[in-house]
Amino acid sequence: MEIDRHKILDALRRRGQHHRADWVEKELPERVDTVRNSGLLSMLNLDPAEFADQPNR
Repeated sequence: MEIDRHKILDALRRRGQHHRADWVEKELPERVDTVRNSGLLSMLNLDPAEFADQPNR
């Protein structure tokens, strides 16, 4: 599954993790492969399933 990077950024910023969001914005592509980047998402304490039902902007 792929998710839009902006959804990850929004989630991090809602938590007040602005520095992490800035890093993710620089390092990840616009579409994030949840399998390939599962370790990073886990490290960021993000569950890809929470983004599955969210519509794109």
